[in-house]
Amino acid sequence: MVIELAESLGFALCGIADARPSDYADQLRDWLAAGKHGQMRYLADHAAARADPASLLDHARSIVAVADFYPTQPAAPPISPAPSGAAGRIARYAWGDDYHKTIKKRLFALADALRERHPDAAFRCVVDTAPIPEREHAARAGLGWVGKHTLLIHPRHGSWMLIGLVLTTLELNPSERMGWPARTAPPADHCGTCTRCIDACPTGCITPYSVDASRCISYLTIEHRSLIDGSLHEPMGDWVAGCDVCQEVCPHNQREGREALPMHPAYAPRPPAPTVDLGEVLGWTEDDRRAAFTRSALKRIKLDMFKRNALIAAGNHLSRRDDPGLRQRIEQIAADADEPALVRETAQQVLMRLLRQPGPAGRR
Repeated sequence: MVIELAESLGFALCGIADARPSDYADQLRDWLAAGKHGQMRYLADHAAARADPASLLDHARSIVAVADFYPTQPAAPPISPAPSGAAGRIARYAWGDDYHKTIKKRLFALADALRERHPDAAFRCVVDTAPIPEREHAARAGLGWVGKHTLLIHPRHGSWMLIGLVLTTLELNPSERMGWPARTAPPADHCGTCTRCIDACPTGCITPYSVDASRCISYLTIEHRSLIDGSLHEPMGDWVAGCDVCQEVCPHNQREGREALPMHPAYAPRPPAPTVDLGEVLGWTEDDRRAAFTRSALKRIKLDMFKRNALIAAGNHLSRRDDPGLRQRIEQIAADADEPALVRETAQQVLMRLLRQPGPAGRR
């Protein structure tokens, strides 16, 4: 009944797991101790709470896990091509509407429907912002397994998915006990000896089943609030918001016979995705940023951070192709005392790196 309700609300996948504590609390503590969470202090602040679902909902007994799928294919032709040719890429999950709102609205509807049938039960809906290891619980519920890149992969449908959870005091029959119904599957690891995600990662931040978030492009462009180390500029390529490389190379997203589940219409690409004009971004005001990201999950990226990301991508563009206008704009920003320090100092970083490079990139 729960799975049918979820499907009627448009979720592509739904499964159920027992609300038992995490099996990886010790690994999380070691990961945090090594500083691999970067500036995401909230992960350390709530580490103890993440270990047990009961920290979010007293007497939690079951977890309903759901998933939406977002674009599985590159957008072609680009929806918002850069007239200058200097474009910054946006990760696919952010091509459409904010998944937090899109998923949570329907999770509330799912919880309300269950509450009508079970008025004495308690529920809590979670989408990416509460201290709980969502992928671990989603894997237990049959939505896939956690791959070497630490993302959830369904054996038949791939990894282009966004997940949400409903914690409840109801004792529901878990997917495993029901024999993995509907589209659920045992969380058996199918990565095998494959290392494509590890080999392809531009910053080398992936080791088997672990990611050094402090070097991950998604973290650097979205979560990191200060200057980005110059040694990471070139590997960041043209990414300005997130990164899809590890998923793009994953065989489970490429193999023939993969069953593509319907994408929720809210994730359909719309401007400014899938690319932004770097020159335009460097001239954005706060009003421009708000207008571009008013319905997007990317609104959490502050203006100075997005300009920082655009400057790094612009520097990488200039290292391949001379563009006097773009270079002049970066020089102006680097010398402008009215620019935020993060933007001005990133422009200076970019210019210094270009000056050290031979060929067109080093021309004045």
